[in-house]
Amino acid sequence: MQRSNDKAGLGTRAVWSGELSSKERGERWAGATQVPVALSVSYGYETVEEWLEVAQGKKSGHIYGRNTNPTVAAFEEKVRELESAEAATSFASGMAAISNTLFTLLSPGDRVVSIKDTYGGTNKIFIEFLPRFQIDVALCDTTDHGAIEAEIAKGCKLLYLETPTNPTVRIVDIARLARAAHDRAALVVVDNTFATPINQRPLELGADLALHSATKFLGGHADALGGVVCGPKDLVGRIYHFREINGACLEAMSAYLLLRGMKTLHLRIRQQNESALRIAEFLASHPRVAKVFYPGLSTHENYEIARRQMSGFGGVLSFELRGGFSEVQAFLPRLRYANLAANLGAVETVAGPPATTSHVESTPEERAAAGIPEALIRYSVGIEDTEDLISDLRHALDGSN
Repeated sequence: MQRSNDKAGLGTRAVWSGELSSKERGERWAGATQVPVALSVSYGYETVEEWLEVAQGKKSGHIYGRNTNPTVAAFEEKVRELESAEAATSFASGMAAISNTLFTLLSPGDRVVSIKDTYGGTNKIFIEFLPRFQIDVALCDTTDHGAIEAEIAKGCKLLYLETPTNPTVRIVDIARLARAAHDRAALVVVDNTFATPINQRPLELGADLALHSATKFLGGHADALGGVVCGPKDLVGRIYHFREINGACLEAMSAYLLLRGMKTLHLRIRQQNESALRIAEFLASHPRVAKVFYPGLSTHENYEIARRQMSGFGGVLSFELRGGFSEVQAFLPRLRYANLAANLGAVETVAGPPATTSHVESTPEERAAAGIPEALIRYSVGIEDTEDLISDLRHALDGSN
């Protein structure tokens, strides 16, 4: 009989969740201590009777890779236990998790309430794709909780939140807005990518579903795409069914890499939390920096909310340089300890402007409408020594190579 690790500490869960259940299901070859990479597309049975039992869900097992896979199942279980959810299902990417969730739960005539500065790909779904299916979308100023509640009161099938937001790291009050949404019988979905289950637990704050781009902090090594959504069995089951038919399944090798990366999640997040706060404090004192966006700073507009609902403030910050986009172009190549790339959450520091990262699909006008300055730099802190990163930033800001 499988035992849950839900009462163990988050560090223990990060290591053992999914690993034990894989072993208990007999999915370890020759006593392997690591979850094997199951590359088989199909799974055979000795009798039609047993095959039918698995196909009808009466017995655990796998039939076809688009539906389920042993390696993928172990990854899903690890995230499920970290989020303390009833169920989890995975996807080929974070955007697949977001889009499959929205298209599963919404129908023509429904109304979605969300915030203006979600991740650029998510924003495109709201402003470009959902309206084509006669789904009404209301995007609110991210930190105006009263305005969000007013839009929910007008009618809402689904409230979609992202906190901290990408790339401005604004914070929304999950518990407050979940109560408002549930008063209207609306579902609440929270993108927990930036925070991870180590820093924030949306389901415990009232959300119905928590989703992640596992490509980012969960995997942590910038070598595997993936997405995952967690929540009640009935909701996750509906999303899984949509995904299994539409085919955005997570590939086994990616699931293995994500599993391996997640074993050090709690250690990486601890270091990134500490470094990001110290770096934010340094940047806030530098004369060439116009503004720093980081919820761990007491000057952040949502600091009190962040302190209440998060156990750590995360590894991503952003800052606006004085002088406009030309300063960004001059500054970024001077960084030594940062990949200039469209990614975040890796063991290496990653930096870039929204125009080439989070909101590359958006126009300058759309970025401005979301409150994203063109001179903004998103800085995803890695696990390097904090003093080295601060020194690197100081040299780049001072114009040294």
